[in-house]
Amino acid sequence: MRSRSIAVIVVAAGRGERASISGNEPPKQYRPINGVPMLSRTIQAFLALPNISLVLPVIHADHAKRYDELHSDDPRLSGPVVGGTTRQASVLAGLQFLVNTPPDLVLIHDAARPFVEPAVIEAVIAALDVSDASLPAIAVTDTIKRSDGQRVLATEDRRTLFAAQTPQGFRFPAILSAHLRASAAPQQFTDDAEIAEWAGMHVSLTPGSHRNIKITHAEDFNRATNLVENTMQMETRVGTGFDVHAFENGESVWLGGIEIPHDRKLKGHSDADVALHALTDAIYGALGEGDIGSHFPPSDEQWRGAASSIFLQHAVAMIAARSGRIVNLDVTIVCEKPKIGPHVADMRARIAEICQISASRVAIKATTSEQLGFTGREEGIVAMASASIEIPRQD
Repeated sequence: MRSRSIAVIVVAAGRGERASISGNEPPKQYRPINGVPMLSRTIQAFLALPNISLVLPVIHADHAKRYDELHSDDPRLSGPVVGGTTRQASVLAGLQFLVNTPPDLVLIHDAARPFVEPAVIEAVIAALDVSDASLPAIAVTDTIKRSDGQRVLATEDRRTLFAAQTPQGFRFPAILSAHLRASAAPQQFTDDAEIAEWAGMHVSLTPGSHRNIKITHAEDFNRATNLVENTMQMETRVGTGFDVHAFENGESVWLGGIEIPHDRKLKGHSDADVALHALTDAIYGALGEGDIGSHFPPSDEQWRGAASSIFLQHAVAMIAARSGRIVNLDVTIVCEKPKIGPHVADMRARIAEICQISASRVAIKATTSEQLGFTGREEGIVAMASASIEIPRQD
């Protein structure tokens, strides 16, 4: 049975001005939360799931330069689409972009919800087996009063009330048709699920999460910071990685994310960057998430010749999806040639860029095997790596 293709539209086309304190901050989508821009956190939450086929950001026309400063090599991340003057118009722009290669399912998510958890996303997807549309929601616990602005008119039955969250999931053809019809309607809709309801689609509720907060105002950034730093008991995890690649005829080698001129190249299904492979496996090990082969099988031709930065970025996205962070990365490269010392600074900078951390958290060491063994005979290169990370404790 063919697996379903799943696209995610991340709506980030607002100006983000309500979250400003002084008026000099960047738009809220690009403001950092514990050093990571909010939009990057949101995107990484979806890229950490292997069943997501495509992530499509919809951004404001004035924010193209800011978006370009967010770095990602994951091939599933599409270039951004420019949104409209309303959220509804921005979503429609994203849906119309997908028409040429339509997915089976589409999730629509607010960039301002950077802490969405895998379980919330997976529940929305699973509900689409039996429903046209689905959305995560949490029960309302406060007593809700209806008012004309001055006096209470009624008290609502909170047992029937739920606060809607995103991502909201849909079968693609149905929500595209509904949005096109809604674009000609006189009213504006508050979310995509309301459009689905208006179009007569069956909409299911799935479990939301109190962590899946929406960042709207300036004080919400303090709440987000506390959510990352203070409300979770963190634990340190350490993983190790080891990789070997043989030489073959060529003119350069890829090591630590940079290309180094040499009289041979490393043999492998991807670009054979032995240093990044070892480092990626170290992160997977710290997370308890297998190895590169389990996430990017060498039997899959789409990874032939692929840049190994894609693998490392996927591992880093998995850390972000679990609200974790990298403490430090350490790589040792064993070879006679090429000489590694002159390239260490560039390697550290490139790895730091891929992982979105300071270069001070990256160590690169090089040694020879004193002309012993296959490395001593200059038949290949060995890399060993360790990764120290912090993630929320779950047991």
